[in-house]
Amino acid sequence: MNAPAPAATPMTDGLGRRIDYLRLSVTDRCDLRCRYCMAEDMTFLPKSAVLSIEEMAELAERFVARGIRRIRLTGGEPLVRRGIETLAKRLGALIGHGLDELTLTTNGMRLAEYAPMLAAVGVRRINVSLDTLDRAAFRHITRVGDLDVARGGIAAARAAGLAVKVNMVALAGFNEDQLLPMLDYCASVGADLTLIETMPLGEIAEDRSDHYIPLHHFVAPLREQRAIFPVDQRTGGPARYFAVEDSPVTLGLITPLSDNFCATCNRIRLTVEGRIYMCLGSDDHVDLRAALRDGGAGAVDGLIDRALAGKPRAHDFRIERESGPAVARHMSATGG
Repeated sequence: MNAPAPAATPMTDGLGRRIDYLRLSVTDRCDLRCRYCMAEDMTFLPKSAVLSIEEMAELAERFVARGIRRIRLTGGEPLVRRGIETLAKRLGALIGHGLDELTLTTNGMRLAEYAPMLAAVGVRRINVSLDTLDRAAFRHITRVGDLDVARGGIAAARAAGLAVKVNMVALAGFNEDQLLPMLDYCASVGADLTLIETMPLGEIAEDRSDHYIPLHHFVAPLREQRAIFPVDQRTGGPARYFAVEDSPVTLGLITPLSDNFCATCNRIRLTVEGRIYMCLGSDDHVDLRAALRDGGAGAVDGLIDRALAGKPRAHDFRIERESGPAVARHMSATGG
């Protein structure tokens, strides 16, 4: 594999935003069924509809040649994808050859097994989804998850030398009492913590408005006990970061509904089907799969340019009682 040279001219979208961050969904499948994310009985894509590991690697290399500096592997749950080791190793070889960083988001269920591999291929930090430390609540939210397995995965990741950021979705009625315990847990294991507002993507069994809570309300119990201060930190994503009084934990806030962050969007999403979605909140996309299979990685450049030109100014997320989702596809189909 010949590593691509960095692009001479960075990619920019039609609004002048520099695009240097690719979120690559390696599967739409997941071994959990989190209530805010997907339905209990999901229909996943057939094998014939998804990119092979080789095709994902070819497209990722092309994106790096075009100026992508960070790649995050997502899903679904990326560690359930057969061949994930091969893909991670191939992309890890790009670090220092156009790519600055390879990261991954996981639910932690298979992390104990894969943490050493991730560290070996050059991954230095990961995000782990963990919404509560209450075992019964964890099982309820995920429907099938085991909290001890998730915590064991985080311990294995830290032992392998990976920096860990816990992603916690704020859910009214489910985990409003868990912020302070989660902050203390993160401090105890050497992890940081990012809070995320739930997003209206895909049909689920419950009304999302019942569980939506703006983050400024969710963090109110913390502010009553400790001061939090903005810090100048960027990791390539949409979070705003804060230091917490008397805590080593850096707290991130991702607020797609209460405080739109689209003006600084720097990312593009490639799904396991080979589609580029220009925005989480839009169905507009371009399909790279046919172009790749007919003409190779070089044939996708024109479609990438079309995607960049069509990237919208902002999403229009709203969560209202009995309203439908912003888009029909679930987060797992786009890449979380």
